Amino acid sequence: MTRERVTIFDTTLRDGEQAPGFSMRTDEKLKLARQLATLGVDVIEAGFPIASEADAESVRLVATRIRGPIIAALARCSPTDIDRAAWALAPARRSRMHVFIATSDLHLERKLRMTRQQCLDVAVAAVRQARRHTDDVQFSAEDATRSDPEFLWRMVEA
Repeated sequence: MTRERVTIFDTTLRDGEQAPGFSMRTDEKLKLARQLATLGVDVIEAGFPIASEADAESVRLVATRIRGPIIAALARCSPTDIDRAAWALAPARRSRMHVFIATSDLHLERKLRMTRQQCLDVAVAAVRQARRHTDDVQFSAEDATRSDPEFLWRMVEA
């Protein structure tokens, strides 16, 4: 009998701060990251470095001080975002770059103002750029549930 392993990917340090009226100081983020590591969390998404200087510094501090879990940073499929995330993750023993782009026609037309092919090209280039910084790259399709299934499949296959 083989045992399946569940991987815990915690986004509290990044996504948790999106709650209205809630934010953490850098020292609080480090303290929480230590607790997550003690709990045995596999991956800690430490933040979105392009969002602010403070967020970039927090991710870098977590990457410097926390050993054990993979330390991840979120980045849009943008060269500037990826470079900033790479800087923040550089001290990590094990790092992951989590890149994302919207894939629904609504977001492509109204937010990104690009075609499906342009979106695909941008995503492929972003993953390649991220891979120059770390072997561990995770891709997410924002608004995937409203995306055309065939296009979403093309994105994942690319």
